[in-house]
Amino acid sequence: MDLISFRRRLSPTQNSDRLLSQNPQFPLKRYESSSSMRLTKILAACLMTLPVLVLFFIIFRHQPSDRTTGFADARVLDDSAHQNATPVGLGSEDHSSQPTDIDKEKLLDGLLAAGFDEVSCFSRYQSFLYRKTSPYKPSGYLVSKLRSYEDLHKRCGPNTQSYINALERFKSGHTIHSTECRYLVWISFSGLGNRILTLASAYLYALLTDRVLLVDRGKDMADLFCEPFPGNSWLLPLDFPLSDQFNSFDMKSPQCYGNMLKNHLINTSTDSVPSYLYLHLAHDYEHHDKLFFCEDDQNLFGKVPWLIMKTDNYFVPSLFLVPSFEQELSKLFPEKGTVFHHLGRYLFLPSNPVWALITRYYHSYMAKADERIGIQVRVFDSRPGPFKHVMDQILACTLREKLLPEVDLKDSTVTPLNNPRLKAVLLTSLSSGYSENLKDMYWEHPTVTGEVVGVYQPSHEGFQQTEKQVHNRKAWAEMYLLSLTDVLVTSSWSTFGYVAQGLGGLRPWILYKPENDTTPDPPCRRAMSMEPCFHAPPFYDCKAKTGIDTGAVVPHVRHCEDMSWGLKVVDGHDGL
Repeated sequence: MDLISFRRRLSPTQNSDRLLSQNPQFPLKRYESSSSMRLTKILAACLMTLPVLVLFFIIFRHQPSDRTTGFADARVLDDSAHQNATPVGLGSEDHSSQPTDIDKEKLLDGLLAAGFDEVSCFSRYQSFLYRKTSPYKPSGYLVSKLRSYEDLHKRCGPNTQSYINALERFKSGHTIHSTECRYLVWISFSGLGNRILTLASAYLYALLTDRVLLVDRGKDMADLFCEPFPGNSWLLPLDFPLSDQFNSFDMKSPQCYGNMLKNHLINTSTDSVPSYLYLHLAHDYEHHDKLFFCEDDQNLFGKVPWLIMKTDNYFVPSLFLVPSFEQELSKLFPEKGTVFHHLGRYLFLPSNPVWALITRYYHSYMAKADERIGIQVRVFDSRPGPFKHVMDQILACTLREKLLPEVDLKDSTVTPLNNPRLKAVLLTSLSSGYSENLKDMYWEHPTVTGEVVGVYQPSHEGFQQTEKQVHNRKAWAEMYLLSLTDVLVTSSWSTFGYVAQGLGGLRPWILYKPENDTTPDPPCRRAMSMEPCFHAPPFYDCKAKTGIDTGAVVPHVRHCEDMSWGLKVVDGHDGL
């Protein structure tokens, strides 16, 4: 008999009415009918709630523990209650209690400011759930400097009265020097990896010179990144007077500083300066442009209210060679090889659409692994890949350095392990051939260690498509996913790899650039630091006014592993 039939059979209303109509002379029967009705309701309620209680018992008894999840999954589960219990809205900081350990980790040890609307940028306060805690802590001085800059940006950024006043002076051509608000406008230029590195360089320069950084949005800057500064946008307003000229700016532009020096239209001792100067720091720059890194020229720039910068280089290493910046940089970065690691995590927060790509892929393919290996393959060849010598180089590096396990080519019979160790390989490349070859190798042959290797590649676009929005979303997501790995292999000269290693705090193994279609021997080497390489540094002594090896001036600026003439920042304890 089902529950509905049972309830109908015991319906107290029907039973009592029937009894009363049949026996009107007996009031006692009505009392008994009322008691029966109450008892029936209690019994029916118990029967209805019993299945629910049984269901809850089953769910809680079989709920998986954190030990069955991957490292990142466990952290997501542990922190979900914290996130849901204390949502942070704009200006909603709670100063009534001391910050907890989870709060410190969430804010990356003070790099990030509290009080943002989390829904507008999920990655800002969720990123710590997806990577191991960084062993590199920002200095207290850097944290203080970031907060001071944020106050400056809020006071002088777009649409403030200070900005409006400065813009009016700019339009009028007046060169009245104002100590209140000076600006550095960064022009969106080159591929995405280059843009990320150069924007970090420009921001560091703005920190050092007390300027407000304004970002040309280009095709997709607003689509790829969240706003990093509270209270005001970092994006240059669309009505900025020179915006339509940015693409045409080059070293021959009339307001280009190097060009003006060369034509004796300006000098470092002049008191009369223009309302703005254009700084051309791209790879094709000439001698006079490179004087940007000289002390006297920096003194002149301090008088100019607006600086417009175009660059495709990570020029941070040469800032360490400017005497007036040396002390400040040492205070900001006591561990000198952490510049991009700290500034990159502070500035470059994936937008919500990009963060969705990152988290979906991570949970689908990487979260359950015991170890995550990133391999970034960039081949500077106009011919379509894959190339055998490059595949041989990838295998030679990863197997020699024991990043990946050897396979048993004899296919010996082995007893499968009950809980084999899982290695997830995230390979990024414009070609799908390298990941397919690696995947086939680990599918067709067992590993000698008994480990299981999964090989995954998010996209294979075929060729770089700098101006395509969806392409750049995928590229940014893949750089970030690579930064979430435990060990990383990158390609020489590639800014894509530089971004990943810096964000992840990883010293990668760098694949040497092949020559003549031959696998290099050795195939790779470990990087000295996680810092990116400055591909086109000046080799000039500003005081002696002569050529010099700028990679031998100070111990913390050396030549790069992958580009012998490049410069990178290292720490004294970084290995050679």
